[in-house]
Amino acid sequence: MRNIKLTIEYDGKRYLGWQRLGDSGKTIQGKIESILTQMTGEKIEIIGSGRTDGGTHARGQVANFKTDSTMTREEMLHFLNQFLPRDIVITRVEEMPERFHARYNCTGKQYSYYVWNSPIPTALERNHSFHVAQPLDFEKMNEACKKLIGTHDFIGFSALKKTKKSTVRTIHELTIQQEESMVHFTFLGDGFLHKMVRIIMGTLLEIGTGKLPVTIIDEIFENKVRANAGETVPSHGLFLDAVFYE
Repeated sequence: MRNIKLTIEYDGKRYLGWQRLGDSGKTIQGKIESILTQMTGEKIEIIGSGRTDGGTHARGQVANFKTDSTMTREEMLHFLNQFLPRDIVITRVEEMPERFHARYNCTGKQYSYYVWNSPIPTALERNHSFHVAQPLDFEKMNEACKKLIGTHDFIGFSALKKTKKSTVRTIHELTIQQEESMVHFTFLGDGFLHKMVRIIMGTLLEIGTGKLPVTIIDEIFENKVRANAGETVPSHGLFLDAVFYE
């Protein structure tokens, strides 16, 4: 049996997220599985590198599936992009060793979050960025970013209640780039907890607008209380850029 890896790009605006639900037609996983089943004549279930929330976008989501199909990789790529909705695109099809697992073999991920920082909103970028009208203090936000880099228990920056699994993660890079009104935040780490990027973003923005002090980062790491962090920002400004493997 073959093990096929897909690299996937999607606009999450119309979908309830990655994970297949009862109404699979409204999820990314459900849409892709439906076309793969049609393509192979087999009941296909795909394994994603992780879930993305409803409204979140991806440039480099990764998934794998097993099949007995004899189609070439090029034929699969053409078939999938012919029949998938236009807001879901397969950018690459690869043949992988039998033991490859899109989730368990992942060693890191990169996310981007986009903020439109202007008193005047944007019509063209409204579905792919979060509008913040107030001026932002970039010096304070960069100071906060430095505190977030490294290995920490990020439970206070997540939507998790209680879990037996480790909530320690490592953020390797957290950078801010500004191009006129668009502000691009990049997160590179070994993994991210549920809504962790969106909660960190809410905290950074509240630091940037003066609602929270920079020292709140240290306090949250110490007391591990989610309520002390900022609001969870909307998902439509979030992109999964890349998933990394050894």
